[in-house]
Amino acid sequence: MNNLLEVRKLYKFYPSGKGKLEVIRGIDFDLPAGQMLAIVGASGAGKTTLLNLIGALDRPDSGSIRFDGVALSSLPPIELAQFRNRKIGFIFQFYHLLPEFTALENTLMPCLLRGMPLPEAQQRAQNMLEKVELADRSHHRPAELSGGEQQRVAIARALVGEPKLILADEPTGNLDSVTGEKISLLIRRLHDKNGLTSIVVTHNEQVAAKCDRVLHLKDGQFVEKL
Repeated sequence: MNNLLEVRKLYKFYPSGKGKLEVIRGIDFDLPAGQMLAIVGASGAGKTTLLNLIGALDRPDSGSIRFDGVALSSLPPIELAQFRNRKIGFIFQFYHLLPEFTALENTLMPCLLRGMPLPEAQQRAQNMLEKVELADRSHHRPAELSGGEQQRVAIARALVGEPKLILADEPTGNLDSVTGEKISLLIRRLHDKNGLTSIVVTHNEQVAAKCDRVLHLKDGQFVEKL
């Protein structure tokens, strides 16, 4: 099986007082195409930092990330932005929807950013909202939607550009257990149906159990078991 992602000797640190705080410490792993990987760890373990590095929202201090054979460190800023828009779909714990825009408008944003004509973007966004069972709420703004509905919009937005990799950062962390279960099942179903490769960061073992593989992160390193 081909690896979509290859991470080698990855380090990330931040200034801390007179020294530095190592948040990611020498991480190595491969992610085969088509796999859904869970990264499990306590708060502060480095999970979000690792996702930000993989998604090119931040740069490592050393080490390498290769995506589909391309070293992210070799890409200039404008190509990194295009990479994020075309190859990565982000799902966040707190949704990050634009409050003044409707569900449809929030969903179509990635399409507009890549220059897609508005009518085509609207149709693609509406189709995605149907796939997340939210077509009848497409003209509602975030404040008019429940937490679970807002996360469904966020999932539709992540998938509308047909990315190769989904990065989900605690996608059920802001939801009650029943709604969270529905969202985790939805992500699994869309992963399978759309032939995606996914990384799900979570502290929820039930969410992790729906994934194909689980890696445990502690103090910036992968360990055998937490």
